[in-house]
Amino acid sequence: MSQVELIMPKMGESVFEATIIKWLKNEGDKISLDEPVLEIATDKVDSEIPSTTEGTLVKKLFKEGDVVQVGKPIALISTSTEAHSDTVKITPHTTNVKQQTTNVSASSNGGHVSTPVLEVASVEKTSSSGKFYSPLVRNIAKTEGVSIAELESISGTGKDGRVTKQDIISFLPNRKKGIVVEKKPTVSVHEISAPPVIVSGNDEIIEMDRMRKLIADHMVMSKRTSPHVTSYVEADVTNLVKWRDKIKNEFEKREKEKITLTPIFAEAIIKAIKDFPMVNVSVDGTKIILHRNINLGLATALPTGNLIVPVIKNADRFNLFGLTKTINDLATRARANKLVPDEVQGGTFTFTNVGVFGSVMGSPIINQPQAAILATGVIKKKPVVMETELGDSIVIRSMMFLSLSYDHRVVDGMLGGSFLRRVADYLEKFDSTRAI
Repeated sequence: MSQVELIMPKMGESVFEATIIKWLKNEGDKISLDEPVLEIATDKVDSEIPSTTEGTLVKKLFKEGDVVQVGKPIALISTSTEAHSDTVKITPHTTNVKQQTTNVSASSNGGHVSTPVLEVASVEKTSSSGKFYSPLVRNIAKTEGVSIAELESISGTGKDGRVTKQDIISFLPNRKKGIVVEKKPTVSVHEISAPPVIVSGNDEIIEMDRMRKLIADHMVMSKRTSPHVTSYVEADVTNLVKWRDKIKNEFEKREKEKITLTPIFAEAIIKAIKDFPMVNVSVDGTKIILHRNINLGLATALPTGNLIVPVIKNADRFNLFGLTKTINDLATRARANKLVPDEVQGGTFTFTNVGVFGSVMGSPIINQPQAAILATGVIKKKPVVMETELGDSIVIRSMMFLSLSYDHRVVDGMLGGSFLRRVADYLEKFDSTRAI
């Protein structure tokens, strides 16, 4: 009988470790090919790891709650194949996403480590002072020769003051120059005393699930990171509403799927980003990172009530038909928990449609480390005063509000307002005769 190592798979370019949430199989259980063995979580996605072979789970190499690096064996599976007892190393070729929120860790987009080191670093997981260091941070420390004393001197910006990948990467250049950087202590959300909540006998206490906790942390982090400003504009979208009403039945009959207004909104946003590229940026300290690629994130509500943000990479390369197909595919697979990790990271600008819930407008929170997020409200018919050659007249038009929340550190009111107005202009000037 031979044994096969089940390996922690690579789940994205910036993902180097994952936490085991739950073992779905116990030692001694029979396992079929591609049957889920355990659930894992990264700061990007929750995933199920399938078995790469048919056999019996012989040994779990890690416990629930352990952090495991990509490429490390996590279990041993005994196969029924008659062979020598050598252990075979096989990496799962795919993972299925369960539920997730969008780009929850801003630190995953900062810095670059060319090759992840998969050996366990000599630095202890928990230092003598009680500080916790993740496997990724310990590996970077080992590779760069950072001592435990130097690690202790780094002021962590992660949860409970933990040192993140971005913290140690930011520390390295100053260390090599012999510069000691004194960080002012930052106030952690966990150190702020929240007002007491009075619970009565009729109240129900509901524990947040992991995704909701990640969303909560990400939203608080975003508000603390960026000075938010929100601008609003109203747009007359009568032409595009009439166009969709005219072609939607033919499109659905031909393509076996529906066409919504979302790809039209996406197209207008992409065009406006090309006109005003400085909204497609990120902030790294005192540096502005101008993203040449337009990777458009689409906030998508899940059946659970949580949120995920799949990303259309290089969205400016798609025409309206391509955007329609891609958006429908991403939204369908997001709700069915079938996205892959790379499809929920790398966004440079996010769009959310609050109008689908009946909201007139919204002031969305920026999806860090991006600098802006646009929201579209519900479309309603209204009496509108229109100027004509024969004078002013009151007509019924389909109107909607658009809002843009932006990071005032790098996007001023003129840029934010001009960009938002340009998106509205593209929607208002939509060609109602175009084919798709």
